[in-house]
Amino acid sequence: MLLPTRILGRTGLSVTQLGYGSMGLRGPQTWGVRVVDESHAERMLNLVLDSGINFIDTAPDYGISEERIGRYIASRRDEYILATKCGCDYTQHEDHLEINHVWSKDVVERNLHTSLDRMKTDHIDLLQFHGGDAKTLVQNGLIDQLVSFRDRGLVRFVGVSSKIPELEGLIELGVFDTYQIPYSCLAPEHGDLIVRAAKQGAGIIVRGGVAQGGPDAEIQRPNLNQVWERAGLDGILPDGMSRAEMILRFTLSHPAISTTIVGTCNEAHMIENVAAANAGPLSDKLVTEIKVRIP
Repeated sequence: MLLPTRILGRTGLSVTQLGYGSMGLRGPQTWGVRVVDESHAERMLNLVLDSGINFIDTAPDYGISEERIGRYIASRRDEYILATKCGCDYTQHEDHLEINHVWSKDVVERNLHTSLDRMKTDHIDLLQFHGGDAKTLVQNGLIDQLVSFRDRGLVRFVGVSSKIPELEGLIELGVFDTYQIPYSCLAPEHGDLIVRAAKQGAGIIVRGGVAQGGPDAEIQRPNLNQVWERAGLDGILPDGMSRAEMILRFTLSHPAISTTIVGTCNEAHMIENVAAANAGPLSDKLVTEIKVRIP
């Protein structure tokens, strides 16, 4: 079964509603407790493509994620739309990766060429600022810089990954082809800004759309669990549907969202996410009930 697709705003690109976020492929000596080895990374990336997902999101400061994309699926480059980021200054220490976001032309230029080299490609489909605020990006000439990359054929489209409070000012610029925004039924505070950005004709990429798995997540997020419990969502969970499936399908039900990137490195979870995407949006009645409980 082919995964459902939507158009990524004015880019005209047809993207699968379920995308893949590759932060989990960052490798050792970075952060967090979950690390996958080379064979696992190779299996995951090929499973992503074999499952029909055609949108992959990464960043230069996700450890060795970009290198693994280039190593294991560069030969399948025509099967996926590749998104990465810029403004990423990072230092690999012996036991951890130190990350800073630096808004200078030198850093942005270095990010682009490092990404092209690591991922063994001659172009990036979507280059996104990894944060930043509207005033700084404009004053430092960085938006013009990304446009110049586009004019030279090094990137096809330009976007930004952001959140409140910077997001509103970035939307007001009206220059981005896409916005990457956090959103789920357990964290819906960006909902109005998603609609506003989409009305510009921009494509909307959601991160956090499965709320890290909700109450059944391998790594627990007490704040998200409390939202679930206070809303009494177990009481309206349809028979046979997992909590994670309901969360993901709620996100996929939003008409303004083009794709939702989910970053699991668990093969079983990937298969479950694909099945959830294929099952389609939740019923209007269930979506409305969830919104009443978590306004």
